[in-house]
Amino acid sequence: MNYIESVTFRNFLLKFQEEICASVEGFEPNALFQCDRWDRDKGGSGISKVLTDGAVFEKAGVNFSHVFGKSMPPSATVQRPELAGKSFEAMGVSLVLHPVNPFIPTSHANFRLFVADTGEGKSTWWFGGGYDLTPYYGNDDDCIHWHQTAKAACEPFGDQYYSQFKKQCDDYFYIKHRHEPRGIGGLFFDDFNELGFQGSLNFVQNLAESYLQAYLPIVNKRKNMFYSKANKEFQEYRRGRYAEFNLVYDRGTVFGLQSGVGRIESILMSLPPTVRWTYDWNPEPGSEEEKLYEHYLKPQDWV
Repeated sequence: MNYIESVTFRNFLLKFQEEICASVEGFEPNALFQCDRWDRDKGGSGISKVLTDGAVFEKAGVNFSHVFGKSMPPSATVQRPELAGKSFEAMGVSLVLHPVNPFIPTSHANFRLFVADTGEGKSTWWFGGGYDLTPYYGNDDDCIHWHQTAKAACEPFGDQYYSQFKKQCDDYFYIKHRHEPRGIGGLFFDDFNELGFQGSLNFVQNLAESYLQAYLPIVNKRKNMFYSKANKEFQEYRRGRYAEFNLVYDRGTVFGLQSGVGRIESILMSLPPTVRWTYDWNPEPGSEEEKLYEHYLKPQDWV
């Protein structure tokens, strides 16, 4: 990978960030993203964009970061122990959209590039990322649309990628201490460079561009649905699971905290604005809340 290739991906990420923010603001008559450009002396820079208290999105965060470090943190070398202690460069966009209406799922996406020094003037690189959906009240049509879109985005590059990355997503977004998935999955990949730089870049860009195609139709269908106080409280209860996963398991969060070059406000941007933990709560038998656990929070073939 050369300098021009690195700049090409950086420019794509900045454009992708703008497209996401413009799409979110399109739902919001009275709310705009707050833009925070930050810089760490010799450690990198980024652009954090956060929208709060919108009509459709209670909180939306879309972050770009490009950071450098002298030593790869432990979270980034679990699969690559030979890179422990090596210098690195990482750039990516990470976004989380937390809706107001409990019948709209929360969605998350991130796409990133790592470059690590391997010694003697050589380096290695790989892409990672994906997107996943976290419903509070499940809907089969939404799940099918989400996964069909993800599958269609993968297919031009190989029939194997959707099933491979879907399973990796199901495995990754699993809350081990709760023994339950965070949501209904999507795509997750890491250490990806098998198509060469240009081929891998094309693949990642295609997946990123499919995210809005997967999510916006769901938002449009659910944004005006009536919801009760009880529905909102359940959403906040399930948001607790989201917070638990991000603080305990999420590689991006852990990497940002361990690297020493990230910006804490940007790293924790993904956390929902209001959350509740209710002691020893259980859903009513036969309720929609129980259906979430019994039907939707079970890895399955949605396409």
